[in-house]
Amino acid sequence: MKDPADPYVLDVHNFRRAGDSKQVRRAAPAPADLGNPVISVPVGSEVDLDLLLESVVEGVLVDGRARYRAVGQCSRCLEPLAEDREAAVSQLFLWQAPDHVATGGDADEDEALPLISAMGLLDLEPEVRDAIVLDLPLAPVCDDDCPGLCAECGARLADDPGHGHEQADPRWAGLAAALDRSEPAEGGESADRAERADGAGPADD
Repeated sequence: MKDPADPYVLDVHNFRRAGDSKQVRRAAPAPADLGNPVISVPVGSEVDLDLLLESVVEGVLVDGRARYRAVGQCSRCLEPLAEDREAAVSQLFLWQAPDHVATGGDADEDEALPLISAMGLLDLEPEVRDAIVLDLPLAPVCDDDCPGLCAECGARLADDPGHGHEQADPRWAGLAAALDRSEPAEGGESADRAERADGAGPADD
């Protein structure tokens, strides 16, 4: 278990009567490697926790929000972006002391749930991390209407709404290619005819 003074650690050792509840609001630093390749939460930046703790027979239910600021790159225009977001946090922590009533449910399911330490402490960081990672978009955009980049030249279309390139009619593509191939040959024949005409000249008397 972490240091009890860690902002992600909550002390619930006196929170044992089912039905009790309390509100917890605090700020915690964002852990490292919180994000995906295109958007993430800067390490050490503030994560604001607004949580409701409810005591139930089998443990403590934590429910609330984690508010944070994410920075990254627009997936359409590749410009830097920053946005304030919030992730839902909801997790049941089980008592592990023998004097508490077991859930009576599936043992394997209970084993998968996080435990409250013998000292009555629970660590929220893994749950907050999972909630934020799931909340982060896989393809973030700087604006819902971002038009992205020009497929021809890579220009940012939001900077030039009228941007475009002249497109040749594909029906004429074959003719244009044929003309390109014929031009050198025709030019060569004309030059040969001109040279022959110059070489002949007028006959001597």
